[in-house]
Amino acid sequence: MTAAQLAAFQANGGVHPAAMSAVLIGTCLAVLLLWGVWAIRTAYVGWAESRINQRQFLGVIVRFLAMYLVLTYFLLS
Repeated sequence: MTAAQLAAFQANGGVHPAAMSAVLIGTCLAVLLLWGVWAIRTAYVGWAESRINQRQFLGVIVRFLAMYLVLTYFLLS
């Protein structure tokens, strides 16, 4: 961003763009972690009650980890 754009952003938003970026990335990763905990917990309950097998349960975990790693790579690079 140019100096004029930075000044306009800070004047209108009241925060530095880097700080806003950190907040948005942190919020996105926190929401993903909360969703992952919910998904894994739900899958665990299904596995414990024999509604899904162990392979499906592990599939949920692997898919969540893959999504988290890819999103982390894209957001933090």
